Amino acid sequence: MADQIPFSFDVATVTDITNQIKQILESNFRDVLVEGEISNVSQSRNGHYYFTVKDDHAQLPCVVWRSTAQRMDVELSDGQQVILGGDIQVYAPHGRYQMIVRLVQQAGMGRLQQKFEELKNKLQKEGLFDDAHKKPLPPFPSNIGVITSSTGAAFHDIRSTFEQRWPLATLYLHHASVQGLNAAGELADAIQTLSEHPDIELLIIGRGGGSLEDLWPFNEEKVARAIYNCPIPIISAVGHEVDFSISDFVADARAATPTQAAMIAAPDINDLRMQIDDYAHGIEVHLKQKIDRYKEYVHRLGHSHALLKVQDRIVHMKRTVDTHQRTLHHLQQKIRLNKRAKLQEILHRLDRKNPNEPMERGFSRVWQGETWIRSREQFDDGSPLKVEWQDGEKTITP
Repeated sequence: MADQIPFSFDVATVTDITNQIKQILESNFRDVLVEGEISNVSQSRNGHYYFTVKDDHAQLPCVVWRSTAQRMDVELSDGQQVILGGDIQVYAPHGRYQMIVRLVQQAGMGRLQQKFEELKNKLQKEGLFDDAHKKPLPPFPSNIGVITSSTGAAFHDIRSTFEQRWPLATLYLHHASVQGLNAAGELADAIQTLSEHPDIELLIIGRGGGSLEDLWPFNEEKVARAIYNCPIPIISAVGHEVDFSISDFVADARAATPTQAAMIAAPDINDLRMQIDDYAHGIEVHLKQKIDRYKEYVHRLGHSHALLKVQDRIVHMKRTVDTHQRTLHHLQQKIRLNKRAKLQEILHRLDRKNPNEPMERGFSRVWQGETWIRSREQFDDGSPLKVEWQDGEKTITP
């Protein structure tokens, strides 16, 4: 040590150096935004969050105070790709810097929203959203195509709603992925395929709820153009109550959920029955009023002094009235019989469409998952099956 040259200037303490670094960093790195992957998330007993945000070459310690976490109402977990906003702060006791986070946002959300707005403006300028292009929905559809995942809850909700409200309809399910890289192409292909079906009168395309990324296939341009070019009316049901997708703007009708789509697609048969009863009653009342007016007219003629000398004319008019009365009575009976026959026909059709009617006669139904096995081609030898009778069911595993 004796041969070392002494410093000729003041020597700073660790605290002095740290304070200088603290002043430089904290004054120059305020309100910064950082994107990276979260790791090593932990929460203290006081409710503060501590974690690291990193990329391939560096990492940055971060803190979210409890009050900030409660205000943001966000859950942090390892592996999340996020954009963080806040200030750089030096923690002198440990001699390290860290980010005090005030904002957490999923990375990519802003870019997706920007992409959504750009495509929306483009298609709107081309006229794809114009009301003039919207096709009317058929009032009483018999054959309806449904484009969604065969394993999701959306088709189950649609089928259940039709069974309750409009059992006369036949549903054609076309499976398509509703999220992921291949979803947009599968949805567009399914629209093209069902649009060529000779019997289908209406299409429902959609899925249950999800995040913006999950619902993104319904914001793809190829799906929007497939909907626009489809000659069959389409209801978009992308399972979100507030936000709209591009598919919603292009489709002929929009539903917030798959269940609501089924309600929009067809009327309630019970409402139709009540309407028919009301119409029949109205016709009956109208005919009775007309007959009463003719009777009153004849009564006045019979007591008119001016017509007493023209008895023949009175007799003739009475005969005419009688003829009209018989005609009206016959018409009334005919209308009643016709309405009764139509009601009977609807009831018979309902009985034939009742999926439980065969089981009441001793038959059974075979299911694999959510699929009703109606033919050998549908049967999967390796999957368990469920046999359903009128009084119960049994699952059989191969």
